[in-house]
Parts: sequence; C-alpha cells; structure tokens
Amino acid sequence: MIFTLHGDLDFHSVVQLYEAEDKELSGEQEAGAVVVDCSRLTYCDSTGISALLKLHSQLSARGGVLCLSAVPAFLDRLFALTGLNQVFCLKTDTEDALNTPRAAPGTVTAGADPTAWAGKEHDR
Repeated sequence: MIFTLHGDLDFHSVVQLYEAEDKELSGEQEAGAVVVDCSRLTYCDSTGISALLKLHSQLSARGGVLCLSAVPAFLDRLFALTGLNQVFCLKTDTEDALNTPRAAPGTVTAGADPTAWAGKEHDR
C-alpha cells in the first residue's frame, strides 16, 4: 500500500492522513508493508511527524513495516538530528521501499550510519 503526501503535512492537513489510515488499514488482519511517498511533501511540522510515528507504531504492533520514500532534504536532516532516522525505514524511492523486507520487532530497519555525523559541525 502506498500513501502519497502532497504539500504540507501539518496540524490542518494531518486529519486526511488519519482518515486514509483508518480507511485503508482497518481490520484485524496482519499488516503488510506501507510506503509513504514523501516526494511531493513541502512542509512537515511536529503534528505531521507525530502522525508518521503513530502510523509506524500501529503497523509495528500488527507485524507490518512503514517505509518513507523520497524524503525531502529538510525532513531528512530533521530525522538525522532527532534520531528518527533510526526509527523510520527511509528509502530513496518508492520501488525500493516496496521491496523492503519485514524486520523483526524492535530492530532498526533502516537509517543513516550514525557515525557519518560524528565530528561534523551543523548549523543551528
């Protein structure tokens, strides 16, 4: 299953993501892979990140996996700074994300090498 985000994922628009989740992921069956295509995402606030974390948690609890594809640079940097790149499965494109195998519960499925940031200075 693929969700494609367009424009802003914020306080005002996150309800649409919740509605799509409820519609598409309702039921008691085991969840599979869900890909969130972020290629057209232009903004994401803390409400949007919370919605993605909620989806990740719901899928993990049902044996599924959430992959974010084509994450824009602004969000990728935020994920790296906050450590969320170790929580979310991040893939460069949707096709790659669709081919992501399920991981054992509690394991990191993807993310940047944490040592890649070591010793580098960052603007704040």
